[in-house]
Amino acid sequence: MDKKLLGRQINRARKDRGLTSEKLSEACNINATYLRQIESGAKTPSLPMFVSICRALKVSPSYLLVDVLPDTDIHDMDMLLELWQTATPKQIKIITAMVKSALDNINE
Repeated sequence: MDKKLLGRQINRARKDRGLTSEKLSEACNINATYLRQIESGAKTPSLPMFVSICRALKVSPSYLLVDVLPDTDIHDMDMLLELWQTATPKQIKIITAMVKSALDNINE
């Protein structure tokens, strides 16, 4: 596994969510220096720490591993899930109707 790619993705996700390394490290109950080492690729998080980072960032593991495992289709699903989670109830109804209609037309 390329530690630098994983670290870059964690860093990108943290910044996308407007979190400082201090805030994320607090949420994960780790030292900010350790988090910066993970983000720089100097350290690899343990599995429990990786899960903690995913929870704190509110992302799936595959979202953070997208650069490490680029041949997976899971990234598209994660992007849809992220969009879904930020949609309003009205937007969800519209999106659901659009997807249902698209799938019905594809299956005909």
